[in-house]
Formats: sequence, structure tokens, C-alpha cells
Amino acid sequence: MNKPLTLAALVLAMAASPSAFAQSKGDWTLGVGLHHVDPKSDNGRLDATALGLGRLPPTEVGGSVRPTFTYEYFLRDNLGIEVLAALPFEHDIAIQGVGRVGSAKQLPPVVSLQYHFANGSKLTPFVGVGLNYTTFFGEDTRGALAGTELKLDDSWGAAAHVGVDFALSERSSLRLDARWADIDTDVSVNGVAVGKAEIDPLVYGAALVVKF
Repeated sequence: MNKPLTLAALVLAMAASPSAFAQSKGDWTLGVGLHHVDPKSDNGRLDATALGLGRLPPTEVGGSVRPTFTYEYFLRDNLGIEVLAALPFEHDIAIQGVGRVGSAKQLPPVVSLQYHFANGSKLTPFVGVGLNYTTFFGEDTRGALAGTELKLDDSWGAAAHVGVDFALSERSSLRLDARWADIDTDVSVNGVAVGKAEIDPLVYGAALVVKF
């Protein structure tokens, strides 16, 4: 057998080996990882007419990378409820053609119901749906909004989660995953409502997951 076929056979044999990271009712897992929050490209327009600034060009919310933590409890075999937490993400806020006008921090805890597709390999895909709550704080202004008070209201919205666990042992796995969250926040400047920012980010990264 030539080398390419031998390598392919070895990879298939590893993937077909018995699963080493099965989840059963009563199990729980702890995950520690690093994730990037990537807001969608068009975050809406703000109308600052009441402030003498008129209707502003599209708003742009920058991305942020932070450590994340997950806890999942299995209600039944392969079906778990997961809680996501993270260190505060910080996002730059800019206006097209104007530049950076501020920044804000946010915490986005998510509770999801997740199904893990157990199979005969070391790769276990999963999907989840849930509820996201995002709280904003530490708002700051500069540039065109320097000297004003920026406020972003907290947000509730749906969330979705997909990923795959690659078993490292019977009790640990490497997880690659992606999330989407519906995050829309009402924006005010100096107490005047100026519109809504639609952030709706993708969140993707990797984590080490350990089963207890």
C-alpha cells in the first residue's frame, strides 16, 4: 500500500475508534477557551438630529477576543443545558467617514439547550439553541462625540450554537464552535435616544472541555 493510502487508512481508523467522550445523564462538563466576538458589518444608523448632528452614517462596532467559560449539565444522555460566561468584551464604536467615537464593554451570558450527536468516532458534533442576555457598561466617548454621555441599554435575544468535540481522552476534548446571538441595543447620547445598534455577532473559537 502506498504512503497516501496508508495515511488515509490510519486517519479513518482513528476516527472510527470507539468514542472516548460520551455524555450521559447526570454528567457535567467545564470548558475554558478563547473566543472572538465578531459583530455584523452594518450595525445601523443613529439619528442625532436632536443633538445638532443630524442623521449619522452607518455605525461600525469592532470585534473583541476574551477568555470564555462554559458549564453544561446533562439532563439525559446527549442532551445538556449549558451556561456560557466570559471576561468582559470591549468593542470600539465608529461611524463611517467620521472615525472612532467611543467604546463600550459588555458581558453576554447565554443559556442553551444542546444536543450532542453521539456516534462511533472521536468527533462528536452538537447543536444548541438558547437565550442571550447582554449587559453593557463602561461606555466612553471620543472624537465627534467627545464630552457627551453615551449609554447602551441591555439586550435580550435568541442564540444558536454549533460545534464539534474531538475526544482527547475519556474525560477531555478539544472543542471548536461558533455561536450567533441576537443583540440589539437602544442607544442614547446625553439622555437623548438616537436609535438602535444591531450588533448580532458571530462568536467563534476553541476550548478545552473536561467531563466530571
